[in-house]
Amino acid sequence: MFFVNLTLRHAYRDPAVLTRFLARKVNPELGLDPVLMDAVDMDWHKTMAERLEREGLTCSLHLPFFDLQPGSADSLLLEATRERLRRAMQVAKIYRPRHLVAHARYDHLLYMLTYPLWKERSLETWKRTLDVWPDHPPLYLENTAEPDPATVTELVETLAVDHGMAVGLCLDFGHWYSFAKGKEENNLDAWLDAAQSCLSHVHLHDNDGSFDQHLGLGAGTIPWEDVFEGLEKRNLTPTVTFEPHGEEAFVRSMAFVLDRADWFDPLGVTWEAHAKR
Repeated sequence: MFFVNLTLRHAYRDPAVLTRFLARKVNPELGLDPVLMDAVDMDWHKTMAERLEREGLTCSLHLPFFDLQPGSADSLLLEATRERLRRAMQVAKIYRPRHLVAHARYDHLLYMLTYPLWKERSLETWKRTLDVWPDHPPLYLENTAEPDPATVTELVETLAVDHGMAVGLCLDFGHWYSFAKGKEENNLDAWLDAAQSCLSHVHLHDNDGSFDQHLGLGAGTIPWEDVFEGLEKRNLTPTVTFEPHGEEAFVRSMAFVLDRADWFDPLGVTWEAHAKR
């Protein structure tokens, strides 16, 4: 099983987006954002969830991240973040997702000297968020612009090990390569080594290192052969979400999968089964 990103706000604004997506017969990772949450009621989400179920699709759900700071030192911003995530969990329950994804959102420019305090506030945010849904599916915290993988993996491991929570790491290779300057630093092994104990899920899309372009796989310069060799070397078999932006990027990514089945089969990604449906 694998997932492909579907922004719920786009599906709401343009029903043709949803129609095209459903025609692919792939499982969606639903992107939930504050704008969409403020625009629709729970009945809209129930209708959407019912439609996905009729199509026989299993979803995952990406929690909101716009302007949110789960470890903010500003008490007002922190409370707003926690309230938004609390409401998002109420929505998430409607979709019965296989797992949840959220951004850790560590800002090294703001908190480079106070990481322990940031981590303490973040831990409380995620504990409160998950308490909204006691039998929640796993939550995978994702790297965005963190230059050091330990800032995310330590948070994940503390939640999972010290607090016994169903939390893992979502490693976004596009974010590593561009935002975290992975292209310049050439530090893939360091990230994979740090992720080894807690990696649960990966986001796959491509870019040229200058920005988070969400290109189809092979359209940028991410060293995918090194990525998959690194996963295999460490016996890592995370679940997968593809994050192409646009039909051309999707088609290119699926062609990439077909051409490299030996890379993707261990991760449960088999495109032929979908292409024949």
